[in-house]
This record gives sequence, C-alpha cells and structure tokens, in this order.
Amino acid sequence: MAQQDDIFSDEDIRQIERHGLTIAEVNRQLDLFKGAAPYLRLVRPCTTGDGIRVIDGKEMTALEQIYEKAGAAQRCLKFVPASGAASRMFKTLLAALHDKGGIRRETVEKMAREGRKDQQDLLDFMNGIRRFAFFNDLKATLSARGLDMEALMEEGEFGEIVRFLLTEVGLGYAGLPKGLLKFHEYPEGSRTAFEEHLVEAVFYVKNKENRCPLHFTVSPEHMEKFRALLDAAGPLYEKKHGCCFDVGFSIQDPSTDTIAVDLMNRPFRDERGRLVFRPGGHGALIRNVNRLDADIVFIKNIDNVVPDRLKAETFRWKKILAGYLIRVQDRIFGYLEKLAAGDADDSTTAEAMAFMGDTLGFRVPDTVRDASADQKRAFITEKLNRPVRVCGMVKNVGEPGGGPFWVRDDAGELSVQIVETAQVDPDSREQQGILRSSTHFNPVDLVCGIRDRQGKPFDLLRYTDEKAVFISRKSKDGKDLKALERPGLWNGAMAGWISLFVEVPIITFNPVKTVNDLLRREHQPE
Repeated sequence: MAQQDDIFSDEDIRQIERHGLTIAEVNRQLDLFKGAAPYLRLVRPCTTGDGIRVIDGKEMTALEQIYEKAGAAQRCLKFVPASGAASRMFKTLLAALHDKGGIRRETVEKMAREGRKDQQDLLDFMNGIRRFAFFNDLKATLSARGLDMEALMEEGEFGEIVRFLLTEVGLGYAGLPKGLLKFHEYPEGSRTAFEEHLVEAVFYVKNKENRCPLHFTVSPEHMEKFRALLDAAGPLYEKKHGCCFDVGFSIQDPSTDTIAVDLMNRPFRDERGRLVFRPGGHGALIRNVNRLDADIVFIKNIDNVVPDRLKAETFRWKKILAGYLIRVQDRIFGYLEKLAAGDADDSTTAEAMAFMGDTLGFRVPDTVRDASADQKRAFITEKLNRPVRVCGMVKNVGEPGGGPFWVRDDAGELSVQIVETAQVDPDSREQQGILRSSTHFNPVDLVCGIRDRQGKPFDLLRYTDEKAVFISRKSKDGKDLKALERPGLWNGAMAGWISLFVEVPIITFNPVKTVNDLLRREHQPE
C-alpha cells in the first residue's frame, strides 16, 4: 500500500478519525481507486442442474417439515435493509413536478401519444390514482388545505396532487424511505411496506414463546418515524396474530463510509476544503448482520412484499429454503464433528469431498486428493467451517440487477457467486456474453446460517472479498467525483460463504421499483 499520509493535513486526520476511520483504511481505499477495475471473471451462468437446485413437490414437503420441526430449536430472525430513500420510485413524478409547464392531463396525453415513455408512465399514474393505498391520505391532506381532489382530477390539473404527494407541504413521500410508504389497501385500512414485513414474519420466524424477532436497518433521520409506526401498528398485529414482535433497529455505521476522489484519484474536497465521505453501500450492512443474536437469518428487501392474499407461497418457500439450510448444515456439522474428534477415516474424507463437490459446488484440487490424510482433513475443515446461505433464484424476467454465476478467483478456484452487472468488465465481449446468457435473477431471498457447529457466531467480516468493490461516477457542488461502494451485502460481502442456489417461483418476487408497480395485480386487492 502506498503511503499517502503527507497528503492529509492535521485537520484532515482529525476529520478522518471523527468519522471512525483510520489513515491506513483511507489509504487502502485510495489505492483501490488507482488500481485496475476489480472485475470478476465469469466462467458460465449458474443454471438448473449446474449450480441451481430445483426442488420437486415431495422434497418441498420434506424440507418444510424439517424447518417446522428443527427450526423450533433455532433462534430465527428476519433482517430487512430499510434505509433506502423512495425518491427513485418517484423519478418520473419528480421530473414532471419541476417542469414549469405544470402537469395537465391533455398535455401529458399528447406527449404519451407521441411515444414519450415518461409521459405514458405519468398518464398511467394519473389514471390509476384511486387505486393507490395512499389515495385517501392524499385526498385528506389536500382537503385540509382547502383543495378538492376530485375537482382537480376532473379538470386534469395534477400539479397540486403530485406536489402534495411528494413534498413536505403534504405527505412528503419523495423524502421518506420505502418502508414508511403505504403499499397495500385492506378493508380495515392501508399498510406500509414495514407493516407487511411484520405480518409476513409471523408465519416463519415466530418462536415457541410466540415472539417474532425482526431487525431493520434504517437511516438515522427516519429512526423515530419507524419506532412511532411500530408503537402504533405493532400491538394491532400482535393481537390479531397472537404474537409479540421483538424488533431491533440499527443504522449503517459511519465508519463504513468511503472517501470520494476527483477524476485524478485525489481526495475530493467540498467548497470548504473538507474531505468528502460517502455511504459505503448496502455491503456495509454485513457489520449489522455480524451483530445479530440469531442462528438463522432471513434476509429480504423492504419493497418485496405482497398483500395477504398472496403471502402463502412466500411463507412456504421461506420454510423450504430454511429446511434445506438446516439439512445441509447438519451434514456439514457431522463431518466437522468427526474431523475434530479424529474419527474421520479415508472413507469419511472421501465422502466429505464428494459432498463438497456434488452439493456445495467446491472443486477439490488434485493436489488435495493426492495429499496426506492430515492435509485432506485440514482442507475439508477449512472449506466447511464457514457461514452458509441458501439463496432463492427466480427465472430471468428482465429485471435489472444481479444473478448467479460460476466465478474463477485469482487463485484459480471456482465458486458460485451472486454477481452484479457493475462487477463485469463492460469492454469484454466474452464476459458480457456470459452475463447476458444468465437464466436466473437474484431476488434477494436469503436464508443464512451464521453460527458454527458449537453454536458460536462466525466473524462474518472474515468472509468478505474486500477487493469486490464498485466504483461509480457521481457529482457534488457541480464537480465530478468517483465514489467507492463496499462489496455488496449479497455479493462480495458474502463471497467466502458456502452458497447454495435454489430455484423459487416468480410469485415470491414482487418488488416495487417505481410507484406504478403498485398498480400491478400482485399489489392490488382482489
């Protein structure tokens, strides 16, 4: 690592330390900007039968039963990254709001007919306005300010409607995280995404004491809003479902922020000459996961929820994935017990290596197969004694984002990984071709075993590929900069885990990326 202490003033050093960072860590980040782009080397996509397991009906039932029986003895918890702002959901509406021409139906209809997709999206929002779960709240907010929602809609004047939806004069939705937005309508009222996660968790993480543990990562400025919503809505769902929610909240540790640089890879400074640090991306949340007091952790995105009428398949597949995790962990723990006790003979080590290849996707090198008994045992122990995750994968439906691939590392070892588009060399026709040939998509549907055979927590930070970073172009104060994101939570942050991919049905994946996604049949009442 290059020594760059001399580029920092005493005030810079104090700023770095106040941020919870060290000079050594900042220098390491600066070196990442200066090095070659850290692209992965894809070998081939994971497909059914080659990295992705397809579970048939009989096995599905058996795995459900494994979880329902063995899961009761495990401490299970649901983990939901919920700090992301909802502003991207409203990109089209925000652009229209800043248009000085206003938002009039006749103008929008004309531009939509001319082929403007953004205007068609805006028109779809206008036409579907009554079908959103937040419609009544918006109508009441307008009424409180002397505005008639029905009259505005009749006249085709949508400017005030959008303004009251997005800005602080009304509901302020553009400034809230997705978890606090009304997603679904029910006869008894509407629910936010946060509330839907509470209800969903009841059916697969509730323990023998009827306690239901969840953990949400939120941004500091919205922490109190989440707590207030939990205080208001939690008791209603507890009474309805006969449980007690045990909800924890945490924020992304500021010490995981990363330094920004200019286009010459020099530390970027703001108008006052201060260093600029940026949030390190959701990969920084591996530290939050590392602090969880649980045996099995279910991880799911905040916007991937459905109304009650469609939840049954979600519940079932969570149990199936968790049952598969428990079954595989039992095999792993069995081998590790024998190895630790010295009871592993040649047939046991041969069986363990076959299991590693057939089930876990590890290729055992010929040098290990020809090695001594002690060397074989050491190799097996090192490969098996690590956290395990089972990841649901859906068939590719054109959604943007990561997918499952076979990847070769710098040492030549092959493993299955979840890969994001940004991790693949854009200038390599071969690598881009492999990327496009992907058959499955990562919906962020993970079940994680984070404790070892003795029940001790793994130090999850040991299994992160620190080089698997993302470098993106941003701007601040009108100047271009480069930003560094830490290895993604389900990408580089879990690169050293035992990863198992299982095909799950598309009905379990219903994300809300734009506000109009809430108009899809899956998010509407029957």
